[in-house]
Amino acid sequence: MTRVQVILEEEERERLRRQAEREGISLSAWMRRAATEKLTALEGRVRIQTEAELRVFFAACDSRETGVEPSWEEHRGVIERSLRAGETGT
Repeated sequence: MTRVQVILEEEERERLRRQAEREGISLSAWMRRAATEKLTALEGRVRIQTEAELRVFFAACDSRETGVEPSWEEHRGVIERSLRAGETGT
């Protein structure tokens, strides 16, 4: 086992410590778990590096999704209506 020193602002350390306490574990255990969860999430990501991989990704998305993608005109209409709704007229 190896010890790692982490420098934290006091306020940040206290926030993390309180969360660890709420979860019933030590600050060290909480930080180890947070780091492990972060690594697991990163390892699960697919890195698309070629055009062929991109085509495979889009094909998988197309096979998973149902319905019809709205046209650009429909998207644009939604955007424009949203912008107008936010106008103040000033």
